[in-house]
Amino acid sequence: MSISENKQAWQETVVKKNLAKAPERQESFRTSSDLEVERCFAPDFEYPQYDEQLGFPGQYPFTRGVQPTMYRGRFWTMRQYAGFGTAAESNERYKYLLSAGQTGLSIAFDLPTQMGYDSDAAMARGEVGKVGVAVDSLADMEVLFDGIPLDKVSTSMTINSTASILLAMYIAVAEKQGVSPAQISGTIQNDILKEYMARGTYIYPPKESMRIITDIFAYCKDNVPKWNTISISGYHIREAGSSAVQEVAFTLADGIAYVDAAIKAGLDVDQFAPRLAFFFNSHNNLLEEVAKFRAARRMWAKIMKDRFKAKDPRSMMLRFHTQTAGCTLTAQQPDNNIMRVTLQALAAVLGGTQSLHTNSRDEALALPTEDSVRIALRTQQVIAYESGVADSADPLAGSFLVESLTDQIEKEATAYIERIDALGGAVEAISRGFQQKEIQDSAYAYQRSIEKNETIIVGVNKFTVAEKAPEGLLKVKEEVELSQKAALAKMKGQRDDAKVEATLKALAGAAQGTDNLMPFILDAVKSYATLGEIANVLREVFGVHRETVVL
Repeated sequence: MSISENKQAWQETVVKKNLAKAPERQESFRTSSDLEVERCFAPDFEYPQYDEQLGFPGQYPFTRGVQPTMYRGRFWTMRQYAGFGTAAESNERYKYLLSAGQTGLSIAFDLPTQMGYDSDAAMARGEVGKVGVAVDSLADMEVLFDGIPLDKVSTSMTINSTASILLAMYIAVAEKQGVSPAQISGTIQNDILKEYMARGTYIYPPKESMRIITDIFAYCKDNVPKWNTISISGYHIREAGSSAVQEVAFTLADGIAYVDAAIKAGLDVDQFAPRLAFFFNSHNNLLEEVAKFRAARRMWAKIMKDRFKAKDPRSMMLRFHTQTAGCTLTAQQPDNNIMRVTLQALAAVLGGTQSLHTNSRDEALALPTEDSVRIALRTQQVIAYESGVADSADPLAGSFLVESLTDQIEKEATAYIERIDALGGAVEAISRGFQQKEIQDSAYAYQRSIEKNETIIVGVNKFTVAEKAPEGLLKVKEEVELSQKAALAKMKGQRDDAKVEATLKALAGAAQGTDNLMPFILDAVKSYATLGEIANVLREVFGVHRETVVL
């Protein structure tokens, strides 16, 4: 069949079925000159390997998108990452964002919460509420989502080592609202492998961390079916200094490791793979970023079909969230960051993202102010409603440059994955420091190119001006730590200590055996055991990870 005939067949089967479930936003899409914009443009001439390499949106190999109608059906989820100070302060920010048109929540947790420490721990001193919201127990989670209906809002939580505990808290809060676990939707990042290579908020050794992750997969498959159980993250790999190729390669290699671990734990690939999600960075080189997203989709589809023999097309879909690149933001001339974020957001949309966070202009200096957050959200809304780029799926397909970059990224990223396979897989390669060394070398080369003026950063090494010290920045007050400690002490004084002790003892026993840990963590959370208490039980059983130093 010709490409035109295949397109017609796609329209009459895949698209028709999709439209019956989810109509498009409007009856027709036209430019400002009243020119029709098709749902999906395709060549009307011979195009070598079109079906194998490109295909149509919603069909293998998903190069052109995971949904047949893409943003003609509905826009990507505008999910601004937010959280700071106390749960009450963050709750106010979430309600503000939802009232401004945000369509999903994305929770930032402070470092103690990420690392499994309560706010009154010595290790938490000076960090409480600083880079995210402090959550010590179910009591904080109840305040965090007060007045926010969890059956109507999807929530993404950027949490890894303590992901099982925060997910349990979320489930418990939903139940208190009268919402069953089967009704809630969202994502936990839950990607520990990238922590070992790029970010550092790990607690337990890799083997034990992988057990917790696969326990979450199994539990959610049966109890929380709408939940995305992992967001395999290239974002932090890129923030650490990797190239676009390395971001794709190392992220997909981690994905392979998680799928391997789940299969070895007894799960069928098509039982859990449809709930896997990914999280990518978006940088300034617009066309390379578009090609990166397209290449990653195609590669994952092939990996799942050929390597893991997945049968369900949903298992082959790489669905991803995008965040614009924090590491590209500059303290100098911070308003320039608005333009950077716009380019990065546009790349994510042209690349087919499912949800998007746009960074604020002042994040190189401090937590973003409400004005800056509003501009960041409006950036997405202008792209969605005014630019026209959402009116046709994969609008840059067929560009000689974009297709060439897509092919080159796939080729080079595949070569990296083959090297990682030869080392024994992602976990073994991380233990040897392979990915860490590659990222460090890439970051060093990039920094040297800036210092030598080979790479221009506007306002930093070219087009500089004398600037006043910034004003009106958002700062988390030191009183936050004191109030958080006081609230924690009050909660501990009101709970049933015998019940807490019993649930923690049961969790320790489960950790020493082979039972799924999630029911035991959920019981502990419901007894108002703290995040630190639960994490400490697992520390005692599993031990802690020591970093592989790479020079």
